Amino acid sequence: MQTRVDPILAAVIHGALENIAVEMGHKLMRMSYSSIIRESEDFGTALTDATGRQLCECTMSTPLQSGPIPGYIAGILGELEKRGDKVQPGDVFMHNDPYGGASHGPDVGFAVPIFHKGELAGFSVTTAHHLDIGALTPGSCGIVDAVDTYAEGLQFKAIRVYDAGRKVEPVWQILRSNIRIADLVVGDMEAQIAAARIGAERYSALLEQYGLETVTGAYEDLLDYSERLMRDAISRIPDGRYNARTFIDGYLDDPDPALKELPIEVTLTVSGSDIHVDLTGTAPQTTNKPINMPLVGTVDCAVWLTLRSILLDSDVYGNIPQNSGLTRPITIHAPKGCLANPIFPAPVIARFCSGNAVADTVMKAIAPAVPKQVSAGIGNLRVMAFSGASGGKPWVHMEIMEGAYGGRAGKDGMDAVDTLYANTRNNPIEDIESHLPLRVLQYELREDVAGAGTWRGGIGSIRSFELLEDGAVSVEGDGQRFRPWGFLDGKDGSPAKVELARASGDVVNLPSKIPYRQLAKGDCITAYGPCGGGYGDPTKRDPKLVLDDVLDELITPETAQSDYAVVIAGGAVDEAATRRLRGEA
Repeated sequence: MQTRVDPILAAVIHGALENIAVEMGHKLMRMSYSSIIRESEDFGTALTDATGRQLCECTMSTPLQSGPIPGYIAGILGELEKRGDKVQPGDVFMHNDPYGGASHGPDVGFAVPIFHKGELAGFSVTTAHHLDIGALTPGSCGIVDAVDTYAEGLQFKAIRVYDAGRKVEPVWQILRSNIRIADLVVGDMEAQIAAARIGAERYSALLEQYGLETVTGAYEDLLDYSERLMRDAISRIPDGRYNARTFIDGYLDDPDPALKELPIEVTLTVSGSDIHVDLTGTAPQTTNKPINMPLVGTVDCAVWLTLRSILLDSDVYGNIPQNSGLTRPITIHAPKGCLANPIFPAPVIARFCSGNAVADTVMKAIAPAVPKQVSAGIGNLRVMAFSGASGGKPWVHMEIMEGAYGGRAGKDGMDAVDTLYANTRNNPIEDIESHLPLRVLQYELREDVAGAGTWRGGIGSIRSFELLEDGAVSVEGDGQRFRPWGFLDGKDGSPAKVELARASGDVVNLPSKIPYRQLAKGDCITAYGPCGGGYGDPTKRDPKLVLDDVLDELITPETAQSDYAVVIAGGAVDEAATRRLRGEA
């Protein structure tokens, strides 16, 4: 791996590439209409070379948006090749094919080709989650009963929305005619194109300043540098095979046993500076339920992100250039026809939670090899889609409900956050209540449910939403049947749950996956987030930390005594009683 460009100049070009991606992200957020992009930051921005290798990404991007971008470009180029078509200056492509590199249908990508002196030099790409994509029920999440990909909404396979600079009006007419909240969604799409064009302009200016050969040499060095970092980290792991198996809920209320309590299995084989990830043993694909995961766009991102996060801790390695060089040492296999590599047209729109379970299983598999670099089991996420019609106009709102991390070496798990390959932010209550017929009644941490450990698991949240007029909800979630795993004698965490309190006073416990369900004015739905697993023996936890949790009302004095062998009396640790209980007296 020979240096091609002066290292100082290469660092300058590297900084310029990252700044372009960050600027794209900021512009996209400021121009977007919907809160899922503007507030939750569920988007991705990146530059690639002409073949689709990622050169940089926006640091605000969620990994499940920016990570698949090389797959989007590979899918676009493959589709064009099949059509005998070519990229030309002024084109803008729209793509969301989950069997052609995209993560799933609602994550729509827009790619602007970048030309330099008449030659294709790269692509500027934005991706974002859209609130509706024309599926069988309102919203783009919570669709948990689609029979195939055709039921999941509009499909775009390298569709030109601008052709050599000319807007392709029929495409935009189709979009507006088939999407429920067209003003929001189409407005967000136009924001994506504008942000991608800004990236293309900035990259073109960089090429003009330094020349294509110099910029290419700089990013080739950058890709090689990222690869060296990853290989160095992998080489520190003892060679061998590391296996783990976890389970996802599936459809707990379905009479078909093949649709519930489904295994995810991961075997990591470490050889020198290479890792092979094998998902053999994972459950077969579901032919009529959309929890299948595209291998390219979801599973690969779950694997890459988890290994990169575990092995390349920024406290040790500093700033890590995020690009395609990081993935070179990692190969992935999943048997055709399993949940992690479905066969078209198996539905995939609800792949979010099952993909996060893959990431968690990768963590569990590698944990014995790098015990100080992992967390215990994570509490998975869920997505709720609220919808209705107000004043004769449809409305849709999407909420990503937080999970929690497991405890870590030297640190408790993080409370009420997105986990692993998701890092979106929550929607501010003020934003929700200012323009939607929803009222947020409760938003707080759960109590007395954290996974006990030397370092306790993170705590999930409680979020309650009341309908101020008739509407509906659909939920895509997991983690209500199986507890997040504890590690090194830590206790398992707590599962999630969902409750529906009817305006009539009836309370109903709901499963983790709820197809479109009508609600009446005054109905209230409450999501209880899961809590991560504990790390290490709970009786080794510092009694002062246990006392802090008691005083913060995160656990009760009874739990302190039963789980941690710490006696709390009069708002303080009874040290003598604690030593006796722990067998230290």
